[in-house]
Amino acid sequence: MYSIGERFLAHEPPERRAGILGEKERIFRELVSGQIVPVPGLMALLDRADRAGVPMVAVTNAPRANAELLLSGLGVVHRFKALVIGDELAHGKPHPLPYLEGLRLAGAVASASLAFEDSRSGIQSATAAGIATIGMRTGLSHADLLAAGAVTSARASTIPN
Repeated sequence: MYSIGERFLAHEPPERRAGILGEKERIFRELVSGQIVPVPGLMALLDRADRAGVPMVAVTNAPRANAELLLSGLGVVHRFKALVIGDELAHGKPHPLPYLEGLRLAGAVASASLAFEDSRSGIQSATAAGIATIGMRTGLSHADLLAAGAVTSARASTIPN
């Protein structure tokens, strides 16, 4: 949220900026509550990971309340070993710390891990932590995702069981 505040509310004092951003997030949660649907292919991917015993961690720069709402709305909270929130750490994305924390919590090593990201800052964070990253084409092009550091990109689709 820092970059949004800096970009669009730089003229506001820090306390006012925080209030505006907090209200924006509250309205977001109100608007999406009960309307959360998975990206096509997500549930099949999570099913495969569960069957293979792959530990998963959700790593996000979203506020905790938003992340928890989305994961619970999808009914997938139980599938993740942990939820890492960038703003709760000394550094959020694009710094590698959120993904390094995710690796620690999963008991995983970067060289044997894979990240799925749809933002430049997320790809930069994961790759800086040494994790091969697949860029998800939910808003950025294949070229943009590769330029950010993704090893390849994919669009949301049905993943065969």
